[in-house]
Parts: sequence; C-alpha cells; structure tokens
Amino acid sequence: MEEFDSEPTVTWIPGVNSQKKQMCFDWGPGEMLVCETSFNRKEKSEMVAGCPFIHIIRKDIDVYSKILRKLFNESHGIFVGLQRIEEELTGKSRKAQLVRVSKNYRSVIRACMEEMHQFAVADKDSARGRQFSSQVSILSAMELIWNLCEILFIEVAPAGPLLLYLLDWVRLHVCEVDNLSADVLGSENPSKHESFWNLVTTLVLQGRLDEARQMLSKEADTNPTSAGMCRVLGDLMRTMPVLSPGNTQTLTELELRWQHWHEECERHLQDGTFASNPHLESLCKVLLGDDAALLEQKELLSNWYHFLVTRLLYSQPTVKPMDLHLYAQSSLDLFLGGESSPEPLDNILMAAFEFDIHQVIKECSLALSNWWFVAHLTDLLDHCKLLQSHNLYFGSNMREFLLLEYASGLFAHHSLWQLGVDYCDHCPELGRVSLELHIERIPLTTEQKALKVLRVCEQRQMTEQVRSICKILAMKAVRNNRLGSALSWSIRAKDAAFATLVSDRFLRDYCERGCFSDLDLIDNLGPAMMLSDRLTFLGKYREFHRLYGEKRFVDAASLLLSLMTSQIAPRSFWMTLLTDALPLLEQKQVIFSAEQTYELLRCLEDLTSGRPLCGEPDVQQLQVSLMVPGWRREGPCPTRCWPLTNSHASHITTCDYGTLTF
Repeated sequence: MEEFDSEPTVTWIPGVNSQKKQMCFDWGPGEMLVCETSFNRKEKSEMVAGCPFIHIIRKDIDVYSKILRKLFNESHGIFVGLQRIEEELTGKSRKAQLVRVSKNYRSVIRACMEEMHQFAVADKDSARGRQFSSQVSILSAMELIWNLCEILFIEVAPAGPLLLYLLDWVRLHVCEVDNLSADVLGSENPSKHESFWNLVTTLVLQGRLDEARQMLSKEADTNPTSAGMCRVLGDLMRTMPVLSPGNTQTLTELELRWQHWHEECERHLQDGTFASNPHLESLCKVLLGDDAALLEQKELLSNWYHFLVTRLLYSQPTVKPMDLHLYAQSSLDLFLGGESSPEPLDNILMAAFEFDIHQVIKECSLALSNWWFVAHLTDLLDHCKLLQSHNLYFGSNMREFLLLEYASGLFAHHSLWQLGVDYCDHCPELGRVSLELHIERIPLTTEQKALKVLRVCEQRQMTEQVRSICKILAMKAVRNNRLGSALSWSIRAKDAAFATLVSDRFLRDYCERGCFSDLDLIDNLGPAMMLSDRLTFLGKYREFHRLYGEKRFVDAASLLLSLMTSQIAPRSFWMTLLTDALPLLEQKQVIFSAEQTYELLRCLEDLTSGRPLCGEPDVQQLQVSLMVPGWRREGPCPTRCWPLTNSHASHITTCDYGTLTF
C-alpha cells in the first residue's frame, strides 16, 4: 500500500480576507511566491497598522543567511572533491576516505554552529537572538544525526567498537559536563561544592571513569569516613573491562571478564559496602546498569539516547548492531514513560538505530528547514553503495532528486547559483535538463554576471541557452543605443537575423551622421562578417572607406562595384553607393574601366526603373544630381554629406573626408 507523506505546514498570510476574494498568487523571481493581501485604497479604515500589503514566501530562505552561506560554500568544495576521488576509492582506503569526508562535513557544521552561537550571544535584538539560537539548535541536531549515521552506515562499527563510537557520540553532543567540571574544580573545596555529586554522577553516566575516580579521591581526602568506600568504588571503576581500539582480546573474553566484574559490583552492593553513603550506593547501582537507578538520574541524562548509551555501557557492552534498535526502542519508551510523544529528532534517531536509511532521509526532509543536509548525506551514503536499489516512482534516484532540490534553492540566490551548477553537473540523469531550466531563469542584472552565466553555458555546449543569453544582452544594448555591444552579442550568439537588424541600424546611423560608430569592432569583424549578408555588406563597406582613405582608389572602386552587383547591399542603400562612386569617376586618372562604368549605369537604371523604397530619396533628385554641371569637390568624400543643388548656387559643406564646394 502506498505511503503518503504528512500534510505540509500551513503558512498564514497577514492581511488576507478570503471572503472578499481579493487575494491572488504569482511566482516571482528567485523562487518567491508573491501574495496580494486584502486591502482597499478607498476604504482606508480596513488597513491594519504594520501589516504588509504584499507578502512574500521564499522557497528556501536559508540561502540568504550570511552564516549559512559559509556552510554552503565550504560543503560545496567537499562535495566536488568527493565526486573527483570516486574512481580512486577502493578497498580499505575507500572506507577511510569516506569517513574522512564525513568528518569534514561535520567539522563545517560545527564551525557554522559555533559562529551562529556567537552571534546569538552578541546580538542585543531579542527577536534576532532567538532566531540565531533556533538555528544553533537545528545545526546541533544536524551534526548529531550525521555523526550517528557516520557510525552506523559509514564506519559500520561491529560489536565491541560500536559502543566506543556511541560513547564518543554522546560525549561530543552532551557537553554540559565540561562547564560543570570547570565550575566545581574552580571552587576552593570541590568536594563541598553543591554540584560535586552531580558532576561525579554525570562523569560515570558518560563512561568517563578515570575522571570520576579523580573526583572521588578528592572526596576521600576531605572526608575520612568515606575514604574506604571511595577507594573500593574507585577500584571497581578502574577494573571495569573495556574493549579499547588497540586491544587484541576477543569479544568472548571481554564478555567473561565483564561478567566477573559485574558480579563483584553486585556483591559489594548486596554486602552493603556503600550503605552508609547514598551517593556512592547510587553510583554502584549505575555501574550495574540498573534501569531504575539510571532513570533516577533522568535530569542529568537529559535525553533518551544518552540513557540508551549509558544503559548499554553497563549492561550490554558487546551489543551487536542488529540488536541496537531493540534497546533503542525500549530506552525511548522507558525514558519518556508515556508522559510525552517522540519529537521529530527522536523519530530520525530511531530510524537510524533501525538501520532504515530511507526513513532517516524522509524524516530529515520533513523536519529540517532546507535541503542541504539530506542532499549531502544522501550523496555520501550513495557513495557507500547503500542507496543503489532505491529509485523514485518518477524515474530519478533519491540522490539526484535531493541534490537537484538543493541546487534549485541555490539558483534562487544572486551568487550561490554558481554552486548549484556543480551539483547539476554531477547528476547524470536529470542534471543537464535541470541546469538548462534553471540557467534560463537567472536574472542577468549586470554584464559581469551575464558573462559568468554565458561561460557556464559555453563550457557545457548549451547552444540554445548561449543564444538566448546573447540575444537578451543584445536587445538591452540596442535599447541603450549601444550598437557596438549589440553587434558583438549577436555575433557571439550566431544569430543572423539579429545581426542583420543591428547592421541595418549601423547603416541608418551612418546615413544620418555621415560616419560610423564603433570603428574598432567593424574593422575587426574578420570571419564573423559571414554570419549574415547585411553584416558582410557592413564590413565590406567599411573596408571600402578604409581603402579610399588610403588612396587605393582602384581597389576601392572594384570593391564598391562588387557590393552593388553581388546583391548583398540593401536597395535602399544603392543611391549612397552610387554617390560614393562620383569622386572616383572624376579623378584625373581613370579608376573605373569601361566595363565597370557600364555596370554602374546598369545599377543606376535598375534603381530608376522601379518605385523608390520606403525612406529612399526621390530618384529624380538622384538623376539631377548625377547630371548637374558646375560643381566641384575639394578632397574625397564618399558620403552623402554633399547637398543637391544646381549650377547657379554656391554652397560649401564639410565632413570627415574633406570639403565639398558647389
């Protein structure tokens, strides 16, 4: 039977009045849901003071936290490094490398948690301080869960060493004893301190027996009546069998030694060795692993998993991993005692003790505020070959799904989107498609950001996205009348239609101003001018001007004629080309051959035989201008600067190419 997830939490939007039906929703940029709240400009009395008219719900608000941003950046490097060394991981070195990666992730979480704690303490704003404190609790829970998963799924600790790992786990995450120890030992007479026995008991509960013995020696020095009892209890602590990492004894030998030690503790308790000192007697009961005695220290244990590890230490030190969930469930039931129901953290830890990886990931996805944790933990577990058989019903595997969900939140941020690219790159099934969809939604607020996005697309041969981005930038440049930039972007996009459009703008500006803008770009088009006929014409026409300026009239004339006869010049520009031919025709030396002159006349006839195009000057004016006598030029000017006049008028006009006198 299909299992359904629980309903998502309801987000209340202030100022909404559903009866008036004045609310609508729309997706904004950056994964935002924009909600219009109920208000009426005419009826100002309905407005509530301090209530926003627009309410924005972000999909993943944690990406906007400056401190958590460090978590995302640091973990990104670890993630990428893990993907790169995957091929090198084999045998024992593979396990050691994966454990090292896991510890690196945890160190990043802890560093972020400590920084967040400092902000919480220093911030004088109570509301913001509470927010920081809440985030510290979440980060602490994340490290707690990750550490347990590292022990059970990555270290795969066997019976014996398993308990040692669990003890370290508890000591790391239940650290109040260190502050208590500093407080007690800092007093003038530690054994008389009001928290002395709480400290000794807590040390015993965490298995820190050497430190507990040192504290008992202080009690023996100041209280001679209990010195003998302290010495006996200290000897019991010293002789307790523990499987150390470098010890070669077998589990059977450890169990036999531990059984003899346990019987000795029980004998001292039955003989009333500690009857005159309730504190020492209580500690002896703890060493025996008595459930009732442990539950009496409920306040010092603080949580059920601490109770579980202490209970195992003093009753089942060689517990097997497969039996762990039985003790975990009974410890949870005993500790809660039916007074309260398990919290989400309890359910996650219980799923881990049951070795149900998928349930751990599911519970974490529901409980935590962002996808960072489940995405990176799932990726690491996948490298441990623990999730290979689990595919989702819509075709993707769990690792990819969670990585892409996390990446989608990164793409909503103005700078973290660059991290999201790498996560998509390492999702072989759906990563490419997801990247294409997200990259198109990145707002190109600056040209520098656009260049970064473009570089990402070009490195991955995302042709359509490259064209789209270049076209967007080209359109912006055209709107800002930056024709050089627009032409550059259209060439980069290999967009012939847009290059034609921009080239027309260049030619139109030339006709209006009598000179070209962005000469450097036009002079260095190179092979790019072949993108479109109009761009080719623009580049060649500029080359004609360059040849004319260098007084290479024969080459200039040949090029000018080829521009007209090849049909790449727009017909609306033919008159300009014919006008440019006039200074060449009146040179002292013959520039145009007879055949070339006939070609010019044919072009003129073609132009005058048809109706003028929109925006073309009247053809009769052209004819009069070509035949009118009595004018002369002073200097070459292949432009449309010269005026149309008759032989009886006199006029002088100046442009970039010299002076025309009429």
